Amino acid sequence: MNSYPWFDHTLLSEFSDDQILAAGVDEVGRGALFGPVVAATVVSPLSDLPKLIAIGVQDSKKLSAKRREELVKLIQEIVIDWQISYANVAEIDHLNILQASLLAMKRSVLQLSAIPDICLVDGKFPIPGLSVAQKTVIKGDERSPLIAAASILAKVWRDQLIVNMAIEYPEYDLAANKGYPTQKHRLALQQYGPSPEHRCSFKGVKLE
Repeated sequence: MNSYPWFDHTLLSEFSDDQILAAGVDEVGRGALFGPVVAATVVSPLSDLPKLIAIGVQDSKKLSAKRREELVKLIQEIVIDWQISYANVAEIDHLNILQASLLAMKRSVLQLSAIPDICLVDGKFPIPGLSVAQKTVIKGDERSPLIAAASILAKVWRDQLIVNMAIEYPEYDLAANKGYPTQKHRLALQQYGPSPEHRCSFKGVKLE
């Protein structure tokens, strides 16, 4: 493990039993202008965390799209349970992006068959109304292999969803930008206005 110094190996140090089930929870798409915010949860006994590190799991933003896609199946073979959920654009606009992100996270945890003893949640805000014990981890996808694994699953799932949606909304260059505010995307919004899947509560989407 020490060959991977970017992970914080003290995060679960209070647990001495290697068979304790820990979950990592992360979301992707908070900064996008288009489409849902997507969350993933992965569950693994502590004894299997070195396996996640050994296959090269790390912060999804530091991996190429091809490598993230390769890791999805490997992650799913190692963890004992995983789930992906989301909050849609209407929920984002109604609740705000933070609360919608936490809702997506909560949904992904509640869908699990294997109930974890502890959830490591990316960010500084705990998931409201969750009965499972949780610990918030700022920059969690850099510090925990579980959160990093969740970020990879969520990122690949959301990217594929946006690529599929791009067929219906070709004018926004979504296959390339995945809904994020690139120059082409902003120019298309100015020219065509927002689609039904744009987040109209966001500054970059609001009609002036």
